[in-house]
Amino acid sequence: MKHILAALALLVALPVQAAEKLTVALDWTPNTNHVGLYVAQAKGWFTDAGLDVEILPYTDTSSGTLVATGVAEFGILSAVGFHSQRSMGADMTAVMAVVQHETGRLVFNGEREDIQRPADLDGKIYAGFGSAWENALISSIIRHDGGEGRFETVTLGTSAYEALANGSVDFTLEVRTWEGVNSVLLGRPQRAFNYADYGVPDQHTTFLGGNATWLAANPATAEAFVKAAQRGYEFAADNPDEAGDILIAETNGMLSNPDLVHASMQALVDGGFLRDPGEPAGLIDPELISGITAFLFEAGILRDANGDVHKAMPDVSGWTTNQYLAQ
Repeated sequence: MKHILAALALLVALPVQAAEKLTVALDWTPNTNHVGLYVAQAKGWFTDAGLDVEILPYTDTSSGTLVATGVAEFGILSAVGFHSQRSMGADMTAVMAVVQHETGRLVFNGEREDIQRPADLDGKIYAGFGSAWENALISSIIRHDGGEGRFETVTLGTSAYEALANGSVDFTLEVRTWEGVNSVLLGRPQRAFNYADYGVPDQHTTFLGGNATWLAANPATAEAFVKAAQRGYEFAADNPDEAGDILIAETNGMLSNPDLVHASMQALVDGGFLRDPGEPAGLIDPELISGITAFLFEAGILRDANGDVHKAMPDVSGWTTNQYLAQ
């Protein structure tokens, strides 16, 4: 009995190992692209992995910059932002494909009889968001359909959707799993052109990325975090309704339209955007990486560390890894 009591006393005296603190930066205000993180947080899977994870609120500083500079160990990264920053030598690596395929599309009022094909967009007004990617993308789509690729741009940001609805612009770009489902909920008829139908390669549109220097120094912690996040996205793919409820609850009232959240979750699942058949959630396809990088390179969008346009296609072999995922 004395031996048992002594052993118990020793256990009590031993220090409790503190959970390792990690931060994750978001690329935008909370939405369904972030659902796996919030599921893993709510289910205690980060805690089970010995991690104390803080999901940082969205700020004007991009998530890619926060990750590359080491302010955050991980971040949700938009595809174009990731490719652009990585081509300039940013210290980050994509460790998981959050959204497996292109969710963007070019949209216009569904009642417009004068727009039947992309070539009809020549000379029309585009409501944009201020990136070089948009001009290259839209021009390429129009030219692929036999047009000249000429259009007028007004930069409106998220006001683009109201402008499209009231007819002050002719077309814009949207994410079908968010703005697209919202337009249905609002009763706004739309038609769309899918990028891939007009020569634009498919891509993973959202990544989970990590600071490359930190990843190399902390492989076990990185793997624990990525696998817990992957488990969250696997759960969301299998249980979209419950995952949507968790996202709403965990974001403390920031998502005020439950119908939009649940419609978006269903669109992600129905479209196969969270997981390809027969594959684990999060798997990165190297062919998709090289394909979209080649498109961006040929469009003259990718720049080097000096800000000069790349003269040769960048080597993308070290930009991504699947090594931390559960296979």
